[in-house]
Amino acid sequence: MAFWTQLGLLLWKNFTYRRRQTFQLLIEVAWPLFIFFILISVRLSYPPYEQHECHFPNKAMPSAGTLPWIQGIICNANNPCFRYPTPGESPGIVGNFNASIVSRLFSDVKRLLLYSQQDTSIKDVQKVLGKLRKLGNSSG
Repeated sequence: MAFWTQLGLLLWKNFTYRRRQTFQLLIEVAWPLFIFFILISVRLSYPPYEQHECHFPNKAMPSAGTLPWIQGIICNANNPCFRYPTPGESPGIVGNFNASIVSRLFSDVKRLLLYSQQDTSIKDVQKVLGKLRKLGNSSG
């Protein structure tokens, strides 16, 4: 059968079915109209208000690295809106979180870990404690 013949038969079958099921037909027509009128009433009761141009702070994706991704989540949790472009909107900049709490925390931890690796005073204290133990064992 040709396409138009099949389409005509399908539409005729659909029309016949709908004519027999009048209650179902009324619900199928009235329900979308009801929802549409609800949307219109909400739109009319809350008119749109004009808002300035909005620039959101950049948020790094996980592929940029774990630290920038975590900083983007923590530092922009409230998702503020600024009137002017943010520094992170420039191409090639991963994050503008250099002064954030998370960035300072990670830099402090990194500095402490690097300092403890270079610090020899802990080894000196361990040597002194070892000699004191030997001294205590030999005298007792």
